[in-house]
Amino acid sequence: MAPAGPLAEEAVDRALDRLERWGWRPLLGRNSRGRWGYLSGTDDERLADLQAAIDSEENDAIWFLRGGYGTMRIVDRVDWRPLVRRPRPVIGFSDNTVLHLALQRAGLVSFHGPHPAVETLPPFSIELLHRAVTLAEPLGQLPLPEEGEGVETVVEGVAEGPLVGGNLVLLAATVGTFWALRTRGALLFFEEVGEATYRLDRLLTQLRLSGALDGVKGILVGALSECPDEGAPNTPALSDLLRDRLGDLGVPVARGFPFGHQPYNWTLPLGVRARLDATAGTVEILEPAVAPRALGES
Repeated sequence: MAPAGPLAEEAVDRALDRLERWGWRPLLGRNSRGRWGYLSGTDDERLADLQAAIDSEENDAIWFLRGGYGTMRIVDRVDWRPLVRRPRPVIGFSDNTVLHLALQRAGLVSFHGPHPAVETLPPFSIELLHRAVTLAEPLGQLPLPEEGEGVETVVEGVAEGPLVGGNLVLLAATVGTFWALRTRGALLFFEEVGEATYRLDRLLTQLRLSGALDGVKGILVGALSECPDEGAPNTPALSDLLRDRLGDLGVPVARGFPFGHQPYNWTLPLGVRARLDATAGTVEILEPAVAPRALGES
């Protein structure tokens, strides 16, 4: 279902076809093809779809078709109790960060992973998604794609803690709300797309000033995609910005992990304990993320 932005008809069809080819049976939210300005429907329509998915006794997972904008408009009216009684994987990222923060408050594990309507979903991303939401065992050390520039150490060190985080703009936007980011004792991860360097600076500074980073154990930085002034004169390199804004926290920091607005994506189980080795550029998932019953089994 689409709790935020609208989708083109072909994007919805692509998502349905993709899941069917995997042998999964997609149950489409009734308003998922809707549009209300820059939203996939009115707040009441999008909330009804999300609540119906949560209340359902028939589905094995809830997967958001896309992000965009809109989850902050409905998060305060969601009843998560049926999901607490019958936990299922909830999958998505970007604007859906707000829903992940709410699930964290409810004590539930959820999955920061790619959306099914994207044009490109390579085997690397598909394989890890399948493993993350079906295997009742720790994922272990997460693989890195052969493509890409690899992981860069910003601050050396090793740390462990449950994974929390998501899209940087949304993490900052929830400051001062009931669903605000909490990182004490945790590993924070974040990603972003289309933000200029000074805006990334401002977002990180806001999190610092709010106290959201107090007690964080380590930080994983994913894709900072389409930064419009990257490499421009008089603009710090992204690694230098991260070192400036995060280096004095005294925790390990590494950037370039495969998650965010890019084709190669890890599916990260939020709330599950992990180990970051920023020196080696590795992440290991230490605990199972799902119950022994695999997705799709009766």
